[in-house]
Amino acid sequence: MTDYSDSSSAKNSPQNVNVDHSAVKIAIIGGGLTGLFTATLLERAFAQQNAQSATKQILPQLTIFEKSRSVGRLASRYRTDSQTHKNWQWDFGAQFFTAKSAPFAQFIQPWLDSGLLQPWCAQVVDLSPAKASNQAPTIDNKEQWNHTQARYISSPKMTSWGRTLANELSHTTLHFKTRVAPLEHFDARQPQNASSQTQLFDEAGNSLGSFDWVICTAPNVQAIDLMAASGFSEQAQIGKPQMQACYTLMLGWDSAEQLPETLHNRSTTTASAWDVAYISDSPLDRLFVEHHKPARDALLPSVTIHARNDWSQAHVDEDIEPITAQLLAAAQQALNWDERTAPSQVDCHRWRYAATAVNKAAASGILVDSQQQWIVSGDWCAQGHIESCYLMADETAKTIIAVIDKMN
Repeated sequence: MTDYSDSSSAKNSPQNVNVDHSAVKIAIIGGGLTGLFTATLLERAFAQQNAQSATKQILPQLTIFEKSRSVGRLASRYRTDSQTHKNWQWDFGAQFFTAKSAPFAQFIQPWLDSGLLQPWCAQVVDLSPAKASNQAPTIDNKEQWNHTQARYISSPKMTSWGRTLANELSHTTLHFKTRVAPLEHFDARQPQNASSQTQLFDEAGNSLGSFDWVICTAPNVQAIDLMAASGFSEQAQIGKPQMQACYTLMLGWDSAEQLPETLHNRSTTTASAWDVAYISDSPLDRLFVEHHKPARDALLPSVTIHARNDWSQAHVDEDIEPITAQLLAAAQQALNWDERTAPSQVDCHRWRYAATAVNKAAASGILVDSQQQWIVSGDWCAQGHIESCYLMADETAKTIIAVIDKMN
């Protein structure tokens, strides 16, 4: 990715156009999907503005600061069998997403056309774990996902889309493993007559630069800490949506022949093999058969199981080892394996801020401090799903462009 303040941008400008080299500097805290969508939509909005202007080109300079080593909330993990060199693979974050609004459906269309995104027409069942060891789980047909209200996945991994979004940014610089310090922490260092820009620092006190706009896309619990004593005008609103945790169990088998009968089984109400199970009477919530997804048939048998959010929240601060043991015992009850059909691969991940307990009164859209030109955004500002990331990013881009239009 390149910085649009590079001199090459001026070379590509028409000779009769006045290029404004004082780039609009925008910082985005968080390289998840909200951050990536925001950068994408801002780049497009500035490009459209410049295409429509016959007199002045406004050059954006966007910077994303991400505390982890990679982008995107679409997380994948894999292991390789040393003998067969085949992979187990688990999409242990979001398993799929929908596009119910026309703008988001239009937004994702190029990646659907390229095949990076694909619909997943999964067979979904209800699974009730056996009450006794000599009983089999009950499996009943629930629904068949279809193209009418499609569920989409990214191929070959769910992380592929986030990385592609990042690579397609042309005016944005990404800094990984960079934790932005709370905005108020270093304010005392700035003179009273400092510019209206916001200077950001990392946790060690090193300057990350000064910006006209700062957009925080972190989970709201983290956003509360980042903005706590900054004077952010909408601080009280950040804490209204309640975030919930999720534990994710990842299981793998060495071959299809070693799978427990429940994973071979067909629903009692349909002849089709199933791909997704809603689990009842258990700490577990949903089970996804990874090797049944489109373009994943070369995988070794891999299953991802999300625990219930309320159960996960109740156990969020416990050690991961006993949690893994509890979830593994629940999975064994749901899938009914024995020593011969037990998984050879077991892993567990804790998401502290996985889901938003949707409250229509709290989900009020992005939070804007117009005076300081700070925006707090994220899927938690809406319904807490991936489409919410897009809707909040779109609202953010429109807000910034509207302010710039007034100034010009």
